[in-house]
Amino acid sequence: MKLQCDVEVVNRMLPTYGMKNKGKGARAVLSIGRHVDKTTQRHNIYLMICTAKDRTGSKYKLKENIETFFTRFVEEGKATVRLKEPAVDICLSKADANSLKNFLSAARLAHRGNDTDSLPLSTLTPVRARDVEKPKKKLTIVSKKDYPLTSNFPYSLEQLQVSYCKLSRVDMRMLSLKALRRLDLSNNNIKTLPATIGELGCLAELILHNNHLETFSEALCLSSLQRTLQHLDLSHNRLQALPPQFCQLRELINLKLDDNRLVWLPFRISRLSKLRFLSAAHNQLALLPGDFRKLTLENLDLFDNPFAHPNPLDHTIQLTFPLTLQEMAARAVANLRIPYGPHLIPAHLCQDLEVAKTCDCGRSCVNYYIKTAVSMNLHLVSHTVVLVDDMGGTDAPVQHHFCSLSCYSEFLDQCLQRGLR
Repeated sequence: MKLQCDVEVVNRMLPTYGMKNKGKGARAVLSIGRHVDKTTQRHNIYLMICTAKDRTGSKYKLKENIETFFTRFVEEGKATVRLKEPAVDICLSKADANSLKNFLSAARLAHRGNDTDSLPLSTLTPVRARDVEKPKKKLTIVSKKDYPLTSNFPYSLEQLQVSYCKLSRVDMRMLSLKALRRLDLSNNNIKTLPATIGELGCLAELILHNNHLETFSEALCLSSLQRTLQHLDLSHNRLQALPPQFCQLRELINLKLDDNRLVWLPFRISRLSKLRFLSAAHNQLALLPGDFRKLTLENLDLFDNPFAHPNPLDHTIQLTFPLTLQEMAARAVANLRIPYGPHLIPAHLCQDLEVAKTCDCGRSCVNYYIKTAVSMNLHLVSHTVVLVDDMGGTDAPVQHHFCSLSCYSEFLDQCLQRGLR
């Protein structure tokens, strides 16, 4: 039974002599195994700690020698084993949580002297230098021949790049890297993303440039990525649309959607309030959603999209008189920001509310509205704008929705007045 982690051995007697511990842990390999006691000549179970400075290791007897375990933060890879003799606390950190739990269970059995024959004991021998090296934080693989087929990725990785390896799916071994902050799977052949990517609780940067992605699932949008993901690169894929729930990724700062097949952007894109860099060049966008007007960007690139030439007089009327009871209720829920979910109302009504539109008057409309488009200078939402075409334009059409005829009439009056001026 072995465990790799950071270890600090704290002598509890030092304060008695007015001395302090250095307070610095070292990378170590901990082993539980049998060793001959020199005084009794019996085989007892010991805990051996080997570090880079002491590769031969220090041994501590375990049977009836553990005072207590401190395991409050075991899920974070931290624990402390307090020994009776010598009076030391063995502080463990930066360990794999599951491995740490197994190791502590073995230590507990060794302390009690129960079922020791069933313990997977190790040979207490000096370790190799590479076994006590600092944990690897970054790994880059840019060739298929370098891709590990039998061994696991180092659990301590915070940055992982696997490119040009012709991966058709995300390797499940990557999804056990709980410390991962940056995952770069660019230039592969990945078609779908597993929902379990959302379980990477520290992931801040996800790069999927130049793959074969056709969808970005709702499950990912509703996962822990909502709280961590800041940079997302989906450029050079085959995406045609993003789900309405995409706007739940509210920590996004940088979003790259270039060279896809997108025909629209999410209706509620203004929910991405922290978004500062957006690129969606070389897509099939004809219009921008009305919420686009509420963005505050530093850099925007919408070059080479087949934008329509809007005319406020061209409109689509989708209204009934009077409004249906369902529409009135849905508008009330949206206007009053009443919480909703599939546990309260049917799922299809939740989907309708996710794409509710906002009228110029500030009120919401869901399935019944008047729709038109107006040209907007993109400098109104971004400090720096890449030209949208080869003619040097910086305008793009933005959808407008109106909840009633009176709101649309007022809008037309304003357009006519601006035209007369």
